Amino acid sequence: MKAEHLPLLKSVSAPALHPDGSRVVVAVTRPDFAADSYVGQLWEVPLEEGSPRRLTRGFRDTAPRFSPDGSMLAFLRAEAGGRPQLHVADARGGEPFALTDQKLGVSEFDWSPDSTQLVFGSRVPEEGRYGTVDGVAPGAEDPRRITGFKYRMNGAGYLTDKRAQLFVVDVPDLDHEPPVPPAGRAKKDAGETPFSAVPQARQLTKADADHTGAAFTADGARILFTASLHEGADEDLISDLYAVGVDGGEPERLTNTVGNPRLSVAAGTTSADGNWLYFLAQDVSATGIDFVARNTVLWGAPIGQPAAAEPLTDAEQIDLGEAGSGLVRYGSDGVLVQNRTRGAVELLAVGPRGGTQRLLGGPLVVTGADAAAGTVVVSYSDARTAGDVGVVADGALRPLTDFSEELRGAGVIEPQEVTYPSKDGYPVHGWLLVPEGEGPHPVLLNIHGGPFAQYGWGLFDEAQVYAGAGYAVLMCNPRGAAGYGQEHGRAIKEQMGTLDLDDVLGFLEGALAAQPQLDADRVGIMGGSYGGYLTAWTIAQDHRFTAAIVERGYLDPLSFVGSSDIGWFFAEEYTGSDPDAVAAQSPMAQVGKVRTPTFVIHSEEDWRCPLEQAQRYYTALKKQGVETELLVFPGENHELSRAGTPHHRKQRFEHILQWWASYLPTAANGAES
Repeated sequence: MKAEHLPLLKSVSAPALHPDGSRVVVAVTRPDFAADSYVGQLWEVPLEEGSPRRLTRGFRDTAPRFSPDGSMLAFLRAEAGGRPQLHVADARGGEPFALTDQKLGVSEFDWSPDSTQLVFGSRVPEEGRYGTVDGVAPGAEDPRRITGFKYRMNGAGYLTDKRAQLFVVDVPDLDHEPPVPPAGRAKKDAGETPFSAVPQARQLTKADADHTGAAFTADGARILFTASLHEGADEDLISDLYAVGVDGGEPERLTNTVGNPRLSVAAGTTSADGNWLYFLAQDVSATGIDFVARNTVLWGAPIGQPAAAEPLTDAEQIDLGEAGSGLVRYGSDGVLVQNRTRGAVELLAVGPRGGTQRLLGGPLVVTGADAAAGTVVVSYSDARTAGDVGVVADGALRPLTDFSEELRGAGVIEPQEVTYPSKDGYPVHGWLLVPEGEGPHPVLLNIHGGPFAQYGWGLFDEAQVYAGAGYAVLMCNPRGAAGYGQEHGRAIKEQMGTLDLDDVLGFLEGALAAQPQLDADRVGIMGGSYGGYLTAWTIAQDHRFTAAIVERGYLDPLSFVGSSDIGWFFAEEYTGSDPDAVAAQSPMAQVGKVRTPTFVIHSEEDWRCPLEQAQRYYTALKKQGVETELLVFPGENHELSRAGTPHHRKQRFEHILQWWASYLPTAANGAES
């Protein structure tokens, strides 16, 4: 794979299975260089005979959901340069109708059980901000008065002046309603009231907090959502599941009502029979901020007895933190959840009394699921596909699509699963990609972000591009990573740069000793976010590497506290508060030891690991004579490598390969290429 093949990376949404189990609809989205954006349409996939066919032709159509009665299909549509708006269409086909015209777009939605209403979430801007007043540009807005910690978020911007609220909208009769003007149209035709056909939505929530995860209860009487509405909510990570009537009213708090509040709730639902309440949550301890390597657990309680909720999955070994579909009703009283484990994400079914059943596992990453009429479908990625759809039966997967066929034609190298011992003998699990051609090949040691994240079985564009350029790529999940239990993840709490350093170096040494096709004398190291941290830390301790790339790094815990959107809790929870201990874990404090040529990459609008981290690190390297360069991407945030504009993502790959061509040239990536 090469950088120019990015448009072949087709991602697939969580599937929407028709209630009769006959067909599934997914959104297929890809980068587009011409539009310099992400474009996508809805595709219908039959479960038995027939081929997938495209249903829609919008610029970016996403998040399909069939109505419970199967008559309609709702989804989000964004015009070029516009915000996603909620649309609905006849499930048999036909022109979609716009149901919303929200200034900042719609982020999520759910159907009522009787298929007559939709609840949706949307950020509501303060008057005078975000284009609500013509002629008032961002630089001319009033100043923001900030009094708390949680006032901004990477990729979302400032939060307190555009809270996420919930709305309910009635679904019109599609056979009789007039067509709706396209969402985002600025001018009306003569004699026409603008957007007169867009139904009037009712706002359900108004509190000064974000309200997310909206879901109707099985009886349709109430709507569940998550929010932090408790006293002192700005100073902890606790969030709750609430229920509010469809016609509004005072929300009822369903969680953290007994004893010491300590759960951070992510999503909730009720079982299909209406007898059980389920929710996903992390235990953030009595302090309310100890989030480090806390596995997400499924909780359950009888309807009407939320205080009786009990954990239904093992907090130590099962982590439901990668639940792309949230909670999916399964059968009459159960739910489907997704567990990340050893680089895979598997599909589990859980009942109200526990009894976890693995429906699908193995070397793949389940990214979404749905169930109806006794059928279970998933969207997934594996070593050969960026996204496809399949049916789950008897523990096996029957693929229904092949959206990555063109990508494989461009060259996909399958990873080898390997395990090598750390310096203390701890087994470090990971993957090796070996490029085509005769070795020995120069090696790139890649370190993932997080740190409570994982490399896995899903097709990874970065590893493919580097392997395609002639590099052997090593990726592992050292202590601190997710997918191997909480003890594994919490091993580096207040000990960053210790066991994790030993693990990545032990993994590298094990691979070099066991794999003769790897060139032990030509090794580079690179990583982003926490991976940028551990790369910067490693080259201060170990000078074997020919060159390094430090991207969007967490490089100075001290300044991170006040500059990052999560700095107020993240830094002290991971590196502690003792000044000497923090300095002993800080790459910036030990930058004077670095001799390795280092390429520093960052984004201007990164609020997770702010630009100042890169600027100060680069300047320190420059002042001490280390070969270094700084590459800064305008208009991008912490998600550049995953969700940046296609043009910038391509340029990023080109600059990275130019750097490696200078220090680790290959036949496919020479210094002059």
